[in-house]
Amino acid sequence: MNPLVIHETAEQLLACVCAELTLTAAKVDGQPGCPCRSCVVAGTPAWDDCAGDCRGTGETPGQLTVNFVGMVASSKFPTDTRDVLGSRNCLPVWPAAEFLITLLRCAPGPDNQGCPPSCEELTAAARVLAVDATSVWNALQCCFPSTSGARRGHTFVIGPQRTVGPEGDCVGIEQRVTVALPSCACADEESS
Repeated sequence: MNPLVIHETAEQLLACVCAELTLTAAKVDGQPGCPCRSCVVAGTPAWDDCAGDCRGTGETPGQLTVNFVGMVASSKFPTDTRDVLGSRNCLPVWPAAEFLITLLRCAPGPDNQGCPPSCEELTAAARVLAVDATSVWNALQCCFPSTSGARRGHTFVIGPQRTVGPEGDCVGIEQRVTVALPSCACADEESS
């Protein structure tokens, strides 16, 4: 297996989601595009920057991250294999990597006097969240399959999507996706 395949797959996911968010922002009035803070991260993403204007750049606030969650062996994707593996029973086993896409936006909060956000502010945030959820789904369905060099594109399973937050100033979505990774065939016994 190519040692860069997990990271490259994470970058492909990030690029597809960012591109779809940008396209959606052009179609839907008031919808923010791809956040200026967009990156592949190691481990669980920190909720660092979902508000503000990205350090005075005037770009779209928010945070989009993709992180590698873990990997399993699969002889019949997407099911984990429980087959015994060894030197005499080389079975067709492929690695499957799970990724988490996290998209955070600014959550309406209390004002300086401690009053809660208005219903209009809450509704506007709910609309942004719902459009973001659809955009992430569309990115996985329409863009991601074609990012693979394989003849039929990536083989993957879209996992659950859930709302996260509000926590602090952030609210957003998490989307899980499991991708079958290319794997090498077993070496001939003579070359071992």
